[in-house]
Amino acid sequence: MGTPLGDFVRAKRDSIQPQSLGLPDRGRRRSPGLRRLDLAARAGISVEYLTRIEQGRDRRPSLAVIHALADALSLDASERDHLRYLAKITGGECSAHTRPAPPRRNVRPAVLETLRLLEPGIAVVTNRLGDILAHTGAYESVTGAAGLLDADAPNLTRYVFTDARARTFFADWDDIADEQAFDLWLGPSAENSEWLTAQLATLAGPDFTRRRNRHVVPRRGILRLNHPSGCELRLSRETLELSSDAQQLVVFLPADDATVQAVEQLRQRPHGRLRAIS
Repeated sequence: MGTPLGDFVRAKRDSIQPQSLGLPDRGRRRSPGLRRLDLAARAGISVEYLTRIEQGRDRRPSLAVIHALADALSLDASERDHLRYLAKITGGECSAHTRPAPPRRNVRPAVLETLRLLEPGIAVVTNRLGDILAHTGAYESVTGAAGLLDADAPNLTRYVFTDARARTFFADWDDIADEQAFDLWLGPSAENSEWLTAQLATLAGPDFTRRRNRHVVPRRGILRLNHPSGCELRLSRETLELSSDAQQLVVFLPADDATVQAVEQLRQRPHGRLRAIS
């Protein structure tokens, strides 16, 4: 049985073309990407040891091996962070002996005040499971008509994978789906995401499971929205990590003049004020 760490190493190895690392093309092979032999040589470990890691038979590689694999795979900073995180949960460092508490849904008063000061900007507080915990009125103006906030306890991840409107609302739905599936690995703990993962695996089917298990670190570029009013919005995203709360504050900024005008028109329509969702 594989492990998240082994799955990531294998998936990353399969995605690398040998020529990109200055290695010779060794001709036709049964699987794509970098050979185990070449990756093991670059990392300074044996092929047998690399095989055990990929197949989940070695769950506690040393930190030196993790760093060597990161260098050998030419991982960027985000991918290195993810590799170290997967090594921790694969080795059992993040596992709990008791049933984990559900992720906190309350937002600290200081964070709510920060959100209030951001009005009339577009901002939202979420956790890594996609729970929408609080938002500005402008966020409701931009997302409400698409049904994102319809549920009593709205969840972006569930909306993306189970609501047909999401595929129209998000112009780059595939990228957003990859982002939300990846973020389930980030917390607030691996155990806390299990209930949502199991639910979505049933509702969304193998597409969700495939995206989650690919371990592709998303790039999070410009967010393009097809608003139900007919306008197209292009928004950049700035994220403030609230690590002590396992939450994040995301601010959306218009990326062009057309979006500035469209957002201003949406703001002038009736909508709610700052809302904290308990």
